[in-house]
Amino acid sequence: MTDFAPILPGATIGILGGGQLGRMTAMAARSMGYDIQVLDPDPQCASRAIASRTITAPFTDVEAAQELARGCAVVTLEIEQIARPVLDAVAAIAPLRPGADPVYIIQDRVRQKRWLAEHKFPVGPFHEADSAEAIADAVTRFGPSIAKACHGGYDGRGQVRLASPEGATDAWRALGGRPCLVEQRIDIAVELSVLVARRPTGEMVAYPPSRNHHTNGILTWSVIPAELPDALVAAAEALAPAIAERLGLVGLLAVEMFFTTDGQLLVNELAPRPHNTYHHSERASATSQFEQLVRAVCNLPLGAPQVIAPGAIVNLLGDVWLHDTAPDVPFALGVSGSRVHLYGKGEARPGRKMGHLSAVGDSAQEALGRALASYRRLSPEAAVAAGLAGPPPALRAADGALLAELAAVSRGESAPWQGPADSDPDREDVG
Repeated sequence: MTDFAPILPGATIGILGGGQLGRMTAMAARSMGYDIQVLDPDPQCASRAIASRTITAPFTDVEAAQELARGCAVVTLEIEQIARPVLDAVAAIAPLRPGADPVYIIQDRVRQKRWLAEHKFPVGPFHEADSAEAIADAVTRFGPSIAKACHGGYDGRGQVRLASPEGATDAWRALGGRPCLVEQRIDIAVELSVLVARRPTGEMVAYPPSRNHHTNGILTWSVIPAELPDALVAAAEALAPAIAERLGLVGLLAVEMFFTTDGQLLVNELAPRPHNTYHHSERASATSQFEQLVRAVCNLPLGAPQVIAPGAIVNLLGDVWLHDTAPDVPFALGVSGSRVHLYGKGEARPGRKMGHLSAVGDSAQEALGRALASYRRLSPEAAVAAGLAGPPPALRAADGALLAELAAVSRGESAPWQGPADSDPDREDVG
């Protein structure tokens, strides 16, 4: 029988992974009175300064994970690429939240996409490929496509774009000659995400959608509220909790979605942890995603997800520190409502997430404008290189235009996603 007793402040929370997500979760947990231990392969991981104990070991080390679990009242994670034997070993000692099964489903892109399709959640056309020939066959069928490594490959890495089948051999080699996922490229009107928190009791809350913009597969900026038609917001807010419930996940689930130019709302990827697209929740929301994760895994009442002030973030990649002119932090902070968040990473490398700038305003448009203005002040050269030197995009015309299909959804002429027919909101675990 599941133990729904709350885990109270004073207890120790373990985190598998010590990157920036673990660091920010640890800071939230500390403020609530919890102790923190982490396991990470990097002895200088970002969470080390916050945790009372850091176990340095790979994510395949069962004995090290068991050592972590024995010292903790509950264990969660900030990265899904944890070996299944490690997940099972932890779960045998302490509550593992989000749970071994949901993480196992999500950590492999083919497995994740297959699971979504089997449970009738909306996804774009995809194919599993175990050879260059299989990639070529998929591209012949789909047209322009993207081949993605099954594991890892965050922030645009482990992905190859293909315009024709002739690129299949190079793509197979670039992905290490390992099985991969091939997805048909789709015409995207808007990128958005929804974050869901779920307790062991089955109680859930969903944050309003975040509107996102990526460059070369890496999140550039994100803003909340999303400034989208009510019908699209309602559809997204129904879709994400349905997935979390079906998975039986406990903790956080971020659901990345695309709204296409032909009026479809599709799931892109899932993440069973805090998510880059909700870093603005620290300032914009009544409850930050990091505090919410602590509440969820400790089976405390979930915090309100409502937006209390429109907010935006702009990611700071290592490239910012690699230009001739050093980042001007004081000048950047001269923008009203702005803050700088650095993750404590020692080495700046191209494409490495080193921190983010955040801003709030009276509207989402103002918040995004302030965050981008702060970024341009911090590093004009980086802003030019990232294509962010001009005025902020008009939110109601993000990625080119707010297309007629969005208006059709609002008018009811294009039905939003409603969920599979067998959805049962009273079931605690339908995964």
